[in-house]
Amino acid sequence: MSDVLATTEDGRFRVRLVLDEHADNPRHDAETLAHVITIDTHLGQYTPVDPKGGPLAWAWERLKWNRWTGVDTFTRYVSIFHGGIVLESSPTNGPRSLWYMTGAEAVALDAGLLTEGYIEAEMEEYEAWASGDVWGFIVEETDEPDADEPEWEHVDSCFGFYGRPYARAQAREALDFYAARDAVQAL
Repeated sequence: MSDVLATTEDGRFRVRLVLDEHADNPRHDAETLAHVITIDTHLGQYTPVDPKGGPLAWAWERLKWNRWTGVDTFTRYVSIFHGGIVLESSPTNGPRSLWYMTGAEAVALDAGLLTEGYIEAEMEEYEAWASGDVWGFIVEETDEPDADEPEWEHVDSCFGFYGRPYARAQAREALDFYAARDAVQAL
């Protein structure tokens, strides 16, 4: 899938959004901070988010038998005994999971100030990947903007943006950069 997102006023540059069909699972990145316990894979329809589950996976194993209060009990356990935070993910198309960090990890990261934001960002990035919402952009240039069907030449591209809104913002910034550079060169 490819959509022309925007074209400069003079018609010389355009930027297209392109679906990134070969994006890497963001959980394979060595810099992930949150641990993930997969609660339900919908009878094996989805693969676990993180097969290991992190340092508190053993606690979940002891609590998961109780489908009604297991999540609440685990969340309280992490908060009380480890000073951590747990967020639950229940995407429409994907495994239900618990994303967490211990208090010691939160303090080491940012003194515990924005921990929930870090966890949410990793969760949203993974959910975008799992649902196929990973994009790239291609900036193109033409020397004949007034032609009926101008020939476009590749100028720049970047892929691996998890989530269409983020990709759109980055694509517009790239187009603005090339439009401004072209205006300066014209002077």
